[in-house]
Amino acid sequence: MIKILFICHGNICRSPMAEFIMKDLVKKAGLEQGFQIESAATSAEEIGNPVYPPARRKLAEHGIDCSGKTARQLRNSDYEKYDLLIGMEHANLQNMYRICGGDFSNKMHLLMDFTDHPGEVADPWYTGDFDTTWRDVTDGCHALLHHIQKNRTPSH
Repeated sequence: MIKILFICHGNICRSPMAEFIMKDLVKKAGLEQGFQIESAATSAEEIGNPVYPPARRKLAEHGIDCSGKTARQLRNSDYEKYDLLIGMEHANLQNMYRICGGDFSNKMHLLMDFTDHPGEVADPWYTGDFDTTWRDVTDGCHALLHHIQKNRTPSH
């Protein structure tokens, strides 16, 4: 079982988009039994809130349902629970290191670092550009899944 936690600032736009896009990809690949995929925030600002409506609409446009998802904050204990903690931008990584006390097992990465165009996923809360976020997160999730399939053997 490969356990992935996607992380952004509020857990209402980018990280839930990544969570549900990745769940969709592994389901379509027939691999869902081998994965546990969730998402969390580095801040406490949105805890308990649902996925932001424009992000929810963008997922729905592609036939992906995220109903029932509410924001939660990253906990120190998540570091031991998950195999990969995937942030959307450098500020997320810094906060992930702070919350988890470092990255001693090389579990923390930026999503776009798995693609051939590394960088950050811009926050659509500020940009309003959910199309670009959709493209970046989808590219990142495809690349991450390819990386996992190529480099990891699931543990049981």
